[in-house]
Parts: sequence; C-alpha cells; structure tokens
Amino acid sequence: MKHGFLSSLTALTAGACLAPALCHAHALDPQLDCKSNAHGFIAPLVNYRYIESTPMRVEANSVNAFRPTRGSNLTAFGFRVYAVLGYEHGDAMFKEGSGKPVKNSSYGVVVTGASETVEARVREAGSDAVVHQVVPMLLTAVFCGGH
Repeated sequence: MKHGFLSSLTALTAGACLAPALCHAHALDPQLDCKSNAHGFIAPLVNYRYIESTPMRVEANSVNAFRPTRGSNLTAFGFRVYAVLGYEHGDAMFKEGSGKPVKNSSYGVVVTGASETVEARVREAGSDAVVHQVVPMLLTAVFCGGH
C-alpha cells in the first residue's frame, strides 16, 4: 500500500511539472552579476508581473523590498527568492526612506538558504555581490551596489 501511494505521488508530481507555468522557475542569476542598476533590474520584474509594483517595505536607507507575485517562482543561484530589493536615487519607482540612502543605485534579492551555501554559489557564478545573512540558516541577502 505504501509503495502504491509513493508511486502515485511521484507520478502526480512529475505530471504537474510538465505544465510550464507550474514548474518553470525564472532565474535571476544573470542580472545579479552586479553590472546593472536598480531600475534595470526591477522594472522588467514589475512589467512582467514577477513582483508587486508597490514595495512591501521601505527601509530607512531607502532600500525597497518587493514581494514576488503568486506563482512567479523566482530563483537566484538555485534558491527560492523571498524578496527583491532595490533603490535608485531620483527614480519614481522607488520610495525614499527616512534616513540616508544606501547608494545611488543598489539592488538584489533575499533568498531562502544558509549564507555560506548561498555565498559559495554566488562566487561559483562569478558574481561579486555582497552576501549577508538576514536570518541564521534561513534567509540570506545577495546585494549589488552596496559595497
């Protein structure tokens, strides 16, 4: 009985992954090479509805955190994206915080994964992004422009 259940579950999972909308991940790795700017990184994600157009949070340093839309399935370096970050001075897409902005243009993501593992994959990909632990063993930020 147990074998039949596992076989059915495997078949259902495999069948579901044949539908591109359910299994196709949108990888942000190429854009996290830190050769772009916040507008160039964020605008296409908003336009294609991968992230919400209004930030869910604006930090004092003006970093805007955008929530991925339902079903967007964003990834970065093989990790699921929890939030997309960005700020570009003078760009109406971004709200300003109450303090001094982090830089004129900064962008990145927060992914689910331990910082050591995330950093290893980021370096493997050749990116010089800053990798910073947000929540130990759970959330890690990968940030460009905040060096």
